[in-house]
Amino acid sequence: MRADARKNRDQLLAAAGTAITEQGVDVSMRDIARRADVGLATLLRHFPTREALLDALLRTSFDELTAKADALAASGSPDDALASWLRDCVAWTTEYRGAVALMAAALEDAESALHASCVTLRAAGARLLARAQDAGAARTDIDGADLFALVAALAWLGDQPSLAPRAERLFGVVAGAILTGTAGSDAVGG
Repeated sequence: MRADARKNRDQLLAAAGTAITEQGVDVSMRDIARRADVGLATLLRHFPTREALLDALLRTSFDELTAKADALAASGSPDDALASWLRDCVAWTTEYRGAVALMAAALEDAESALHASCVTLRAAGARLLARAQDAGAARTDIDGADLFALVAALAWLGDQPSLAPRAERLFGVVAGAILTGTAGSDAVGG
């Protein structure tokens, strides 16, 4: 990629990150281009769809959360690892307002630009959940899809101004319902 094209792409991703944090995923593509100081055609050349832009923007975070799941699985107790990853995943999803709805839809749409990243992230959580279940530290009647749905629900709470003050307490309630041991209950507290 030419240096000027790389610069434009980087500017677009930075502008998109700021715009989505402030206004949510439905922010105008034109507004993102304007913030990046490029034309709409330049934006569309790099990212032909909103999902392609979101995939490029979110992929780094997805990769980091997946790597964190692997590191936690290798080093932490199963219940602490699951609780820590769950907390980080929920916190991340609330950073980009509205992204969780797109992620949930992308899981069901193999043609979505976000599909592969979302499937990989869900699989990382499922591995942590299975590890905790094998250790007897998590209930066995849920799976990775359920865990991802709970992340989405908790992120949605944090995205609602009237419910956001309850989000932390309800995270503890949900995590405590997933984890069966006393060590896990301590881990969800904060």
